[in-house]
Amino acid sequence: MWRDPGQPADSYYQVRPECTDVPKTRFKIKLPLDPLLQAGKTLSPRKWQAAFTPEGYLDISKTLSRIYRGASGIHPSIRGEVWEFLLGCYDPKSTFDERDEIRQRRRIQYIRWKQECRQIFPVVGSGRFITAPIITEDGQPIQEPLVILETNQDRGPSAETGNADGNGTNQSRMNASCSEMVRELTSHGPLDQKVIQWLLTLHQIGLDVHRTDRTLVFYEKQENLSKLWDILAVYARIDTDVGYCQGMSDLCSPMIMLLEDEVDAFWCFERLMRRLAFLTIVVLDSYCIEVDDKRGNFRCTESSVGVETQLSNLAEITQVVDPKLHQHLDALGGGNYLFAFRMLMVLFRREFSFCDSLYLWEMMWALEYDPDLFSVYEEPELNGEKAEGSKGRTKSIRHYGKFERENMKNRAVNSESPLPISIFLVASVLKDKSSTLLQEARGLDDVVKILNDMTGNLDAKKACSSAMKLHKKYLKKAKKP
Repeated sequence: MWRDPGQPADSYYQVRPECTDVPKTRFKIKLPLDPLLQAGKTLSPRKWQAAFTPEGYLDISKTLSRIYRGASGIHPSIRGEVWEFLLGCYDPKSTFDERDEIRQRRRIQYIRWKQECRQIFPVVGSGRFITAPIITEDGQPIQEPLVILETNQDRGPSAETGNADGNGTNQSRMNASCSEMVRELTSHGPLDQKVIQWLLTLHQIGLDVHRTDRTLVFYEKQENLSKLWDILAVYARIDTDVGYCQGMSDLCSPMIMLLEDEVDAFWCFERLMRRLAFLTIVVLDSYCIEVDDKRGNFRCTESSVGVETQLSNLAEITQVVDPKLHQHLDALGGGNYLFAFRMLMVLFRREFSFCDSLYLWEMMWALEYDPDLFSVYEEPELNGEKAEGSKGRTKSIRHYGKFERENMKNRAVNSESPLPISIFLVASVLKDKSSTLLQEARGLDDVVKILNDMTGNLDAKKACSSAMKLHKKYLKKAKKP
């Protein structure tokens, strides 16, 4: 027997022993027992290294094929590196030296941004973070004792590790100094509105950081929590159009775990955010949503569509591929498909186990991969002439993901922008549960319960396969007059 039957990937993302109700992963690491024989189903470190030429050029077509054809995804030890290419951080046709130059420029830029944030509010980069509001909407510091006491309290084991010397007195001093920092900041005159808005978000980031992936041993360490807070705080400061919204911590958390360097994790998250621009929402009773009209939906660009539009597209797809289900959901008052909002918002993080959600993400990105991503995303002043040359470079169809190839074929007969695979993933989940929804759902509460019961019981490989089939079916039916 030359192939390893498979090792669960949970061992790479250890769960705290007291968290016994966490869904187990379906993802297994399958490597060949003999490296000279045919490779296992997992993209192994050996195969990943072999995909590069001596100069550093990556054979992206073989990498993509290996990811979405295999049943075991990417080996956890190289997952972060592979994600950087899938998300467009680097051009596969760049050399090792060129990527080192880019990495160094990004390091300098991130350090500069972080220092600017630290000058405004010195908690950034201090190894700590805040969970209580520090400023009012009109820019005045909050000095109530309760606010000071709540700051960074109720931390459990992490509260002790959060102090540089383990001394609780230092923590209290840090809490009290938050108000002093804001008073010092406001002593020179009224604050800029963008600065006020940023300071208003910092405690919400802290609250979300404390809740994000709290079942994992990794986040028992204060340094990892503070790293997540720092990255989200810096991002909220530099991207003033989006700022910070709930759900972003769920997307950033895996980057912290997979990429040890904070700078690399930030830029990987930044590339993911270019795909997704969040609206400000409040989730009530699991599915009722209040939307901030000033932001509306995911920021719309030439390469992405708003979540409002995605929900509308989801309704259209369901109406085409399963009209009975759509009519039933519409009759229940769910024709706007807001019950599916969370799936699109955080890319199925809540519907799959931690490991399986990562596997699903890389499958999606491999299927949707566009070799022009780097050139589209990279800032002109950083990319220079290489970006222009890359855009005009002829690329083989093999360099595109399988889902993107289907979209390219469809563009020849349809001028409308292609729909992202995430919508078809949601549609495939709904179709898979169609019988249950038709028979048991008598209200939106039932719909939400049925969908929530799927948590941890979905197969990422099967979901992507079903989404691809549904995509073809939809295109075929949608073309008919």
